Amino acid sequence: MQKYIGVKEIKAMPMNRGEYNKLRGWEVPIDENPNDEGYLIEYADSKKNHPNFDGYISWSPKNLFEAAYQNISDGFDFGSAIRFLKQGKKVVRKGWNGKGMFLFLVKGSKFIANREPLLSVFGEGEEIDYCPHIDMKTADDKVVPWLASQTDVLATDWVLVE
Repeated sequence: MQKYIGVKEIKAMPMNRGEYNKLRGWEVPIDENPNDEGYLIEYADSKKNHPNFDGYISWSPKNLFEAAYQNISDGFDFGSAIRFLKQGKKVVRKGWNGKGMFLFLVKGSKFIANREPLLSVFGEGEEIDYCPHIDMKTADDKVVPWLASQTDVLATDWVLVE
């Protein structure tokens, strides 16, 4: 078998094995404990398999779930922030003081040089490959290029902007 790492945004709530099986209309197998703690998981980006949920639902034992998933409402790490940016979402650190500040990914584009300072770097009419990068919307509604500090990279207080 090959190794995999799972990175997926889900919804979940505590539910024991017996409650999950009852929800699905199933009997708990004889060799399984209906009181096993676990979580009902909903994968919102998948085809629904139960009329009461919008996505695909499944169940996971508590220890496996808690080893694999982190509650993102409490904040997440920089790697997760980058994954969310790549999905088109906006992120911010809880500790940032400016109201309305957030980061977003600029996917990049191609355009023609037609004004300074670009004309002094490229020839007029030359195509410019504007590479993907991260920008910040500032508290005073400006957009600036952004670079992570060591503190940002090691922080675990990143949150999604809704």
